[in-house]
Order: sequence, then structure tokens, then C-alpha cells
Amino acid sequence: MTTTIALAGKGGVGKTTVAAMIVKYLANTQPGAILAIDADPSSNLNMVLGLDLEWTVGDIREGMLSKVKESLLAGGAAMGSIDGGITKREYIDYEIRSAIAEGDRVDLIAMGRSEGPGCYCAVNHNLREVVDAISKNYRYVIIDNEAGMEHLSRRTTRDVQHLIVVSDPTQRGIVAAERIASFRHEMDIRIENTYLVLNRLHGEMPEALQQRIGHMDIPLLGIIPADEEMAAFEFSGRPLINLSDSSPVYTAVAQMMATIL
Repeated sequence: MTTTIALAGKGGVGKTTVAAMIVKYLANTQPGAILAIDADPSSNLNMVLGLDLEWTVGDIREGMLSKVKESLLAGGAAMGSIDGGITKREYIDYEIRSAIAEGDRVDLIAMGRSEGPGCYCAVNHNLREVVDAISKNYRYVIIDNEAGMEHLSRRTTRDVQHLIVVSDPTQRGIVAAERIASFRHEMDIRIENTYLVLNRLHGEMPEALQQRIGHMDIPLLGIIPADEEMAAFEFSGRPLINLSDSSPVYTAVAQMMATIL
């Protein structure tokens, strides 16, 4: 059985950092292969995981549409195939599998840029089916989403066991997190559990913030402290996956994962 963990939150709150720490925890403590899906066009999940990335699903999608247009002129696309008699699904399956960035215990698929002008419905349907088929081969799937969640159901048809909404320790951040969490009621996929994670907190949580969080309809899973070692990694560009196991950031995320898994 595959366990899917998705992360959401407004830009700049540290979703990708939390995703990297979750991957690190799973690689350290859990058996089975891990697939990381970078569904945020502006994030760099490959960098924090220390993986080289050559192609994204967005590149494949654009390439596919170009080939379909060429084949349509030649009379092939209407029959569901492209050059050489290859079906669209076969082409997408081959290209995505070739684009997977492979690590020791962790592989990565990057969704890349969003759609340009034109009709993407059929292509996105095939992409979603292929990504879902690949995901079944992994024990854990971690999805790092863009700022909102409106596109999550276009990335996967899989149930999400754990949705983690990340916020910075501000009233505005909490309001944004609550708004993002509310999107889960409008999704076409089933989300079993939803949690709030407060990231980069200096010192104790202010009482006003604690009271605001207490009125949210999702529970606070945990707090990640601000940390100088993490900041040094981010400034230098070193992969966060190499952060020490004694790091307060990793320790906090590890405790959260031990709780929900």
C-alpha cells in the first residue's frame, strides 16, 4: 500500500524544507522506496534533495502537444497516435519514466511549468494516469504543492492520507493556511487527515497566535523552530537532505511523522 503525504501553504513558508525533512525521515526510518513529486513550478525540491533534474512533466507536456500538432497535420493524431504509430499514452509513459531523477532511496518527478495557451485536458488526463501508475511502485509518495491546492486533483487521482498545511508564525500566515485548508472540501480526491505545521518559530508561541490556531478546524501537528544550521544550508545551497539528524528542524519533523505514521 502506498501512503501519500501532500504539503500545501502560501509561498515562502517553507513547504519544500518540510517536504525534504519528511523524505529524510522516511529514508532514515521506514522501509520501501520513496517518490517525491515537485508540483510547485517555483520550487526546487530537486536541489534540497540533492538530485539532478533534466526534464519536467511540463516539458514533456509541451513536447507532446507539439508532436500531436505535427501528427494531426499528417492525419495521425485523430487516431490517437503520433509519429511512428506510438500512442500518446505510450509516449507520455516512456518520457516520464525517463525523466525521473533517481536517488538511492528517493526518486523525483517534477511537474514543472504550468500550462500555456491551448487545450490540455486530454494530455493532463494521460499525465495524471501515468504519474499515478508510477506512484503505485513506491511505499511513500510526497507531493510538494504550489501555494494553493486547486491543482492537486489535476496531479493525481490518488487518495491523500495526510495533508500538511505549512504556515509561518504570523496571524496573516495562519489566515492564509486556514483558507488553503478549506480548499480540501472542494477537491475531487479524498483527503483523510489534515494538519497544520507552524514553521520557523523563534522562541515561545505568542498567546494571541495560539488562541487563533485553537479556533481552526485542523489540528496543530507540531512546531518547527527557527534554526541557524538550516539557515546556513539554505544560504550555501547545500542539499537539506544532508542536514544532521540532531538538527532541531529535522527532530521536530521526525516527531511529527512518528505521530501520524
